[in-house]
Amino acid sequence: MKLIRFGDPGREKPGIEDEAGHKRDVSAFGEDYDGQFLETGGIERLKEWWAKHKNNCPELPEDARLGPPVASPSKIVCVGLNYAQHAAESGMEVPEEPVLFFKSTTAICGPNDGLVLPKGSEKTDWEVELAIVIGKKAQYAREEEAMSHIAGYALHNDYSERAFQLERGGQWVKGKSCDTFAPLGPYLVTADEVSNPHNLGLWLKVNGKQMQSGNTADLIFSLPFLVHYISRFMTLLPGDIISTGTPFGVGLGLHPPRYLKPGDVVELGIDGLGSSRQLVRAFRQPPL
Repeated sequence: MKLIRFGDPGREKPGIEDEAGHKRDVSAFGEDYDGQFLETGGIERLKEWWAKHKNNCPELPEDARLGPPVASPSKIVCVGLNYAQHAAESGMEVPEEPVLFFKSTTAICGPNDGLVLPKGSEKTDWEVELAIVIGKKAQYAREEEAMSHIAGYALHNDYSERAFQLERGGQWVKGKSCDTFAPLGPYLVTADEVSNPHNLGLWLKVNGKQMQSGNTADLIFSLPFLVHYISRFMTLLPGDIISTGTPFGVGLGLHPPRYLKPGDVVELGIDGLGSSRQLVRAFRQPPL
């Protein structure tokens, strides 16, 4: 199933994109796509409900805003340098163990919401990534059982302000957590619909020019290993997101580097998980 959430920011409702590509309102199901929904077998309940009621679910207008497909995750855990060529273009060694950092949940936005450059930003960069959505609590998960903890997958753009990340001292989180720096979706695609998450093409364009093209087959650390490894250091809760790293082709790695500016358009996608689009704009101080 392709689960969507639609409506105004903070007031999204649950929906489904059906087999014909029509987006449908499933508010009558009565549950949002949050951790409790995932933890209590919500996907199976929704499948049963959908089979009975799909013909009565209203179709959404073409211009309906899509929100993030998961409501209120407790955390976003990101994996750095998980593609060898990206590590090389960043001037860093291929890690012996996964490099982990957090991204603030306040960075989460809809897949086609605009990217807002933060105050003082001069080096905001793009990173197309496969995101895992946890469906079952994972604490010291065994690698051979780790895939059973995954509810599904989503497209994620791990925007990064490189000066904040690399030139301001401390941890990477400062360059990763600005508002709008985590557009998710369009869908949460349930795990049963992704036959091999280790063979998905990823791509990203800026102003129509291809910048990134890769495949999850090139991940250094596999998805079950990541769930196993991360759950050694923290409990993963239903609805939590693991963003698994980006392939070669970020702005930091170009010669000279190239960063985003107002008016740029970023488009990205992953096989079977849809595509998204963000128009870049400058930060504006909100009125008092």
